[in-house]
Amino acid sequence: MNLDLSKIKKIFFVGIGGIGISALAKMAISKGINVSGVNDDESPKTLDPLRELGANIFLLSDLPAEALAKAGADLYVYSDAWLFRGPEILQKVRETNKPVLSYFEALGQFAKEYKIIAIAGTHGKTTTTAMVAEILIEAGLDPTVIVGSFVKKFNSNFRIGKSKPASPDGGQGGYLVVEADEYNRHFLNFNPFIAVVTNIEVDHLDCYKDLADIKNAFDKFLSQSEYKITDYTKYLEKVPKLSVPGVHNRMNAAVAMAVADILNINEEVTQKALSEFSGTWRRLEKKGETEEGVIIYDDYAHHPTETKASLEALRELYPKGGKNITILFQPHLYSRTKALFADFATSFNEADQVLLLPIYFARETKDDSISSDKLAEAIRLNGLKVESFQDFQSAESYIQTLNLGKNDVFVTMGAGEAYKVADKVFKIDKIPT
Repeated sequence: MNLDLSKIKKIFFVGIGGIGISALAKMAISKGINVSGVNDDESPKTLDPLRELGANIFLLSDLPAEALAKAGADLYVYSDAWLFRGPEILQKVRETNKPVLSYFEALGQFAKEYKIIAIAGTHGKTTTTAMVAEILIEAGLDPTVIVGSFVKKFNSNFRIGKSKPASPDGGQGGYLVVEADEYNRHFLNFNPFIAVVTNIEVDHLDCYKDLADIKNAFDKFLSQSEYKITDYTKYLEKVPKLSVPGVHNRMNAAVAMAVADILNINEEVTQKALSEFSGTWRRLEKKGETEEGVIIYDDYAHHPTETKASLEALRELYPKGGKNITILFQPHLYSRTKALFADFATSFNEADQVLLLPIYFARETKDDSISSDKLAEAIRLNGLKVESFQDFQSAESYIQTLNLGKNDVFVTMGAGEAYKVADKVFKIDKIPT
C-alpha cells in the first residue's frame, strides 16, 4: 500500500497503550496529525505522555459504541494483540470503510521519507536500537527514533529528529533508527538504508513453520536494504567498558559499532556514547533497593536464551555465594512455552529460586496442554527450588512470606506483567533507584 500521509489528518489507534504503537502515535502528533485511540486499561507510562501531547484516549471499559464512528479518522492503526484482545473493536473499525493498517504496516508508511536503520534479530533489538540511536545523537546526526522501550537518555520510546531525508551524498539528517520486529514478518514493511540482524534463533512458531522459514524471512529483510551487516564480531575487541552488564550487551554494542562504522562516525565518538549508555526500561533495569536491602530488577526476557543471558549478566554483578537471586517469571505465549519447553527448563540455572506466574497468552487462545505448573515440574527436575501460582495475588502473598533482605536480589522477568507484582509487594514507586 502507498498511503498519502499528507491527506491523513486524524488517526485512531486501537491498542494505543502498547510500547511500540504509542511511539508511532507520538510520531503522528509530531507531524500535526490529530490522534485518538483506545486501550484495554490504564498504562501511565505510555498513555500519560500522549495525553499531555493532546491525544484523546478511551479505555475499553468506557468506550461508547459510537465513539469509533464519531472519531472521524482518516486511518485506523491496530496492535496485533487486538486481533485476539478486541476483535469486535476491529470489526467496527473495518465498518468505517477507512484504511485499516497494523502498527508495522503504518510505521512502514511513515518511515518512507527517512533513511532507515532497521534493527532486527531474535534477541537484542531494543538495546541495540537504543545504542545506535545514542551514537547517532552523540555524532550530531539528530536521528528520529522509534524503539520498543523507553530509552533513558531521552526518557521516551520516540525521539523526533530532522524530518528531511538525508541527502544522496550521505549528508547529515533524515535518519530513522527503528526496532524492526520479525513477528508475522513485520520487518518486511521496511526498505532499510542499513539492515541489521543481531542474531537468529527459533521463536514465533505460531507464525513461522521452522528455523528455515525464519531464516528465509530474514534473508528477504536483508535483501531489501542498501547495506547489509552480516558480521559484527570483529568489533567486539573495540567495545569499551559498559555500564550495562552481560556478554549479550557487549555483543549488542559490537553491532552498534558496526553501524557507526558504516556511517563513518568517529570511533572515539562511538565509544564515548557506548560507555555512557545507561540502558532502557525493562531491560535488566535496576528499580532500586528496599529498606530491608532487597535489590529489585525488572527484565523483559521471555525467550530461554534471553532469560539465561540476563541471569548470567546478573551473576557478573552478584556472584553465587554473595547474593541469592529470586526470579519471578511470567511465560509469554502458550506456543512459545510449548515449543521451547526443554530450553526453558534449563534456562534458570543461575537463579537460587524460581517463581512462575500463569502464562501470558497475549494474542493466543488458551492451550490446556501447557502450563506454568508443568514448566515448574521440569525446572524442579534440574534441582532448582521452584513454585508456580494460579494468579498474581497468590504470588504476592507467597513473596511476602519469604522475608527477603540484604542478601537477596529479586527479579521480575517476562514480556507480560510480572513487574506489577514487585510494584505492589515492594512499593517500587517509593524506593530509591
